[in-house]
Amino acid sequence: MRGQTYALLAIVFIIIISVFSVLNIDLVEVNYLFWRGSSPLIFVILFSVLLGAILTTVVGSKKYLELKRMNKELLKRVNEFAHEHEEEELGLERDTSGELDEKEQLNE
Repeated sequence: MRGQTYALLAIVFIIIISVFSVLNIDLVEVNYLFWRGSSPLIFVILFSVLLGAILTTVVGSKKYLELKRMNKELLKRVNEFAHEHEEEELGLERDTSGELDEKEQLNE
């Protein structure tokens, strides 16, 4: 359900940006760092949205990879603790079975 919500919001966002861009087709002057140029406002809007999407993807990917690495480390630690717990449990079963045999021998 959550994925469908994001997809629906993305579609609505794309429609809004598209309508907004198509309504703004006038020629505008754009000041770049070292030069000036003129281009239709629709290109400026679409380029800005595209650049924002790319930057968001890069930052999101970095965070995703960090979380994936952390998850892998934590799963490894959980498996180590589970393995240690199983070994301790087996050791206790051996100890308790040995104690019962000794108690039975003392009673006889």
